[in-house]
Amino acid sequence: MESRAGDEPAETVELLDGGEQAYPKMLSAIIAAKRSVHLEVYAFSFYGVGANFVDALSLAAQKGVKVHVTIDGWGSIRGGRAVAATLRASGCEVEIYNRFLALLIGRFGRNHRKILLVDDEVAFVGGINIGDENVEHLGRPGWADLALEIRGPQCIALGQTIRREPRRPIVSSLRISLSGLGGGWRMRSHYVRAIAHARRRIHLAHGYFLPDRGIIHAITAAARRGVTVRLLLTGRSDVPFARAASRSIYRKLLAAGVVIHEWQSSVLHAKVATVDGKMLLLGSFNLDPFSLVNLEALVEVTDPKVVDKGEDWIQSRLVLSPQITAVEAGTIWQRYVSDPVGLFVVRMVEAMTRLLSRRKHH
Repeated sequence: MESRAGDEPAETVELLDGGEQAYPKMLSAIIAAKRSVHLEVYAFSFYGVGANFVDALSLAAQKGVKVHVTIDGWGSIRGGRAVAATLRASGCEVEIYNRFLALLIGRFGRNHRKILLVDDEVAFVGGINIGDENVEHLGRPGWADLALEIRGPQCIALGQTIRREPRRPIVSSLRISLSGLGGGWRMRSHYVRAIAHARRRIHLAHGYFLPDRGIIHAITAAARRGVTVRLLLTGRSDVPFARAASRSIYRKLLAAGVVIHEWQSSVLHAKVATVDGKMLLLGSFNLDPFSLVNLEALVEVTDPKVVDKGEDWIQSRLVLSPQITAVEAGTIWQRYVSDPVGLFVVRMVEAMTRLLSRRKHH
């Protein structure tokens, strides 16, 4: 039985542009916490803006708030131990998920989620880690990324999911999905279904774009049936060979009529798409093989104002980003040097993912 509107707190959803908008709201929520704070983040810097989060979390714990923090052992390799030690000394519960040494015994799955939940009343979910790279500094723009601030019944449901408690149906304009290790295929299916159902336009901005053959087929099929497909991909990446890997599939996409732009002004870290102006998909989930085996989060929103804002965010960056042409994608360098390197990276990542998937199911 679905809850009546009067039984639940009012739902609000706001799209936040990068750390400039997200961090102040996240810190304010932690400072105002009365009962609980749950934070999961892939990369947590000990310095700069990270120090502000350490202080806020420590203060909350000292006030008697139950604070649980999970950071990833690989994503936070440079500052994770210092973050954990300081928070534990203040009374926070801290988990370092799969420490770096776990790689030596084949434990490659990461906690790639970015979730802050406070008092089961307000949640922040998206792609933004905790670090100075996400804010403007000395005229250098922060990484291009997004998060959602969510209030209402979905926060209660998110808390129940995290604590593995029974959930009851709720009325909501959004859906939050969390994947366990090896469970990213369900999130992939959300993308495939949304792309397959598109009738007018698809706008997609992904910083780490290494789609499998099924995703590529869904995108090219949409373009060939007349859907306007525009991709905003990375022109600058923090991951070696990521751009080369993405570029190795450009010619196939362009041949189907897909329009591709590359964001050059900063690192593109967002994982967001809008379909027909009716749905927005946003979270930590990348269209790459690694997200299929990591712990991830994905939010699907149908609130028209939020979807419009997400589409505007992508479009405003598309017009500022150079468009990739078939001529550029077909140069001798691209075809005989860059593409082979990129395809090699793609095949290596796919092989590793298949190996990890088999391990998860045994």
